[in-house]
Amino acid sequence: MRVITFNANGIRSAARKGFFDWLTGQNADVVCLQETRAQFSQLPPDPYQPPGYHCHYHDAERKGYSGVAIYTRSEADTLHTCLGWPECDTEGRWLEARFGKLSVVSLYLPSGSSRPERQAVKFDFLARLAEPLRAMQASGRDYLLAGDWNIAHKPIDLKNWRANQDHSGFLPEERAWLDMLFGPLGWVDAFRAVNSEPDQYTWWSNRGRAWENNVGWRIDYQVVTPGLAEKIRAATIVREPRFSDHAPLIIDYDYPFSPVG
Repeated sequence: MRVITFNANGIRSAARKGFFDWLTGQNADVVCLQETRAQFSQLPPDPYQPPGYHCHYHDAERKGYSGVAIYTRSEADTLHTCLGWPECDTEGRWLEARFGKLSVVSLYLPSGSSRPERQAVKFDFLARLAEPLRAMQASGRDYLLAGDWNIAHKPIDLKNWRANQDHSGFLPEERAWLDMLFGPLGWVDAFRAVNSEPDQYTWWSNRGRAWENNVGWRIDYQVVTPGLAEKIRAATIVREPRFSDHAPLIIDYDYPFSPVG
């Protein structure tokens, strides 16, 4: 099973930069998109419903903002878009597709970098998310949460970590939450399960020459329950070609996933 997660920073912008042409050659079973920033009604089937995929979008109520999507080779048994609080449900931040015992989620956590009020929303989101994550872990299902978590976990996960310890995305409280996620809550950072190398980033600021100099952050994850963690085979961050300020993250699992037809 090949799973790609990608923050498009506007799906129409990514399309113009060649994302869907690239996707046709990736042999992905599941594609999780974040920050689509479009209403489904605004998107024609070509290219936004690629052939061979069942395509599902969960838009934010506010136009041009947030939004997630999942493309899957197999048709989902059920889809779920709500966790129960407005900043998740009306901002288009959660889309879960269930296939038998497997759940795949496209997740877009809030950013707190724009102003203190949004950082407060982010902290509230994290606090609320902990209980559903406990329930998922205890359910006996295999879960894969793919998306932009807007937090770098450890100093290895961003270039200028010393200068960013008081910035949203690397605050002590945010990092402690990930410590809890990957510790007591029992979830696994799929990328780090197979790649412990430094300088592995998925997002670069548009300021200066951050991308050219690889001054980045690793804030896009695939987070899995332990049963899936045992099946991770390879992980790749696709720096080029470039479709967004984020890079696609590809992870391969030794896990059955039947294609359409």
